[in-house]
Amino acid sequence: MPANNLPIFPLTPKAPATLPTLLTTANTAKDGTGTVVQISEVAGAFGAFCTEITALPIGTNTASVLRIFLNNGSTNATAANNVLWKEVSLPSTTLTEVAAQTPVTIPINQAIPVGYRLYATIGTTVAAGWRVIALTGDY
Repeated sequence: MPANNLPIFPLTPKAPATLPTLLTTANTAKDGTGTVVQISEVAGAFGAFCTEITALPIGTNTASVLRIFLNNGSTNATAANNVLWKEVSLPSTTLTEVAAQTPVTIPINQAIPVGYRLYATIGTTVAAGWRVIALTGDY
């Protein structure tokens, strides 16, 4: 029987120490280099679990794509340290004062190895920007 036959849950919820930078500038690199924003804290001593990633538009934007990269904890400027992990289309959005902006949520439900972190980028330059955050917790 395998040693890990019981479910495991995150012990410590984590949010980035600072609010993630607003994504407004295009990055067409598909290797995690270039203009990227760190959206999660570094996974702890036993790894972490990511439940979801949420992108919230901050106003009027053209359509784009959100790309999420899993980084091995080393510099993201080296392509070999990153892997394109997830991507989702971002709709065009229009600022209004009478309705809420609709967030885009990517269900993840996957473990993140010890020392790894997540980065995000968008495929086209947008006017107002997108605020992206990963909901994670350390084991």
